[in-house]
Amino acid sequence: MKKFIYVIIFFSFFDLFTQLPVMSTYAESLGASAFLTGLAVGMYSLSNTFGNIISGFLTDRKGPFVILVLGLLTTGLSLSLYNLVENPTTLLIVRFVHGLVAGFIVPAAFTFLANATEQEKRGKGSAISGAFVGIAAIIGPAFSGILASRTSVPFVFNITASCMLLLGILTFFILKSNQIKKEKSTPSAHIPISVFFNNSGTLKAFAGAFFLMFSQGVIAYLLPLKVQSLGFDSRLSGTLMSTFGIIAVLVFILPTNRIFDKVAPIKTLSLGIGLMGVSQLLISQADSSTLLYLAMVCYGIGFGFLFPSINSLLIDSTTADIRGKAYGYFYAFFSLGVVLGSSLLGWLSLGIVGGFIFTGIVLLVFASTILIPYKRPSHA
Repeated sequence: MKKFIYVIIFFSFFDLFTQLPVMSTYAESLGASAFLTGLAVGMYSLSNTFGNIISGFLTDRKGPFVILVLGLLTTGLSLSLYNLVENPTTLLIVRFVHGLVAGFIVPAAFTFLANATEQEKRGKGSAISGAFVGIAAIIGPAFSGILASRTSVPFVFNITASCMLLLGILTFFILKSNQIKKEKSTPSAHIPISVFFNNSGTLKAFAGAFFLMFSQGVIAYLLPLKVQSLGFDSRLSGTLMSTFGIIAVLVFILPTNRIFDKVAPIKTLSLGIGLMGVSQLLISQADSSTLLYLAMVCYGIGFGFLFPSINSLLIDSTTADIRGKAYGYFYAFFSLGVVLGSSLLGWLSLGIVGGFIFTGIVLLVFASTILIPYKRPSHA
């Protein structure tokens, strides 16, 4: 059952990463202006934020099984809508629908996984799920970039749609017997939002998720520009991103993943975000491809430590009956981080070097403050 959920997690993030190399050029091919192109790229993450939150609430009320099946089937159908797109306006509508329904999947999947994982193995389990996210990050962009250049963007999405619809059907039959029965009336379902933000553990998990994807947004925005400014071919950007992904996956799957069950997640969280901050500073000063690769190795190790840590912290700080809602907010912060990571630096106009230095300092400050002593968080 867990292995099947890992497959769902892989395809959920595969859907996300296949969009990255093709969406901006696809929007331009439809005649979109620079503004509408940027809006088309960001629309998915914006509506995905709302989808994550809605999924969290529904997961706690209906159970993760129902929401998982609903999310997979509707995401498959929404991906098929790209075949009907003929102008930028239609593309924006489809992007909104796609992001909204795709947001149902991840909170429900991780809630299902967390509730089925023994407490003493939650760190290793989070690392393994992170490995599938990392593999999707490596395979997704290459798959869509190569296939779209030979066929079309809708054709690429049709393949993903077929996988999602098949997974939705399989989920119904495979996970139906494993769903946790929900009581008709659960007092915790009416817990106010403020509870999550007043709890130190969940708050730091949310912040960790935000800064993880904030830094990812900065890397996606500034790294290609840095590579170009040093006079290297654009292909170097792709190999650098692959390097980070491979290193992160190795941290997830090697025996090093045992550390996440033996060391307090707050410490590995701080180490991970600190290494990512250092890597941003290294990139800002890099003047050769060797230094850029070294920086991305550092970034990959940091990512590898951070992702399982924030998942473990969230599991430790919540109970099963409200974990769906917690994961909904958690992945909403993921989406917000991606949007703000690139847009904020664009608005501040700090330049390439200044942008990396600013981000590095922000991450290192967060890594330091996260270790400030606090009372052991009671379950949210």
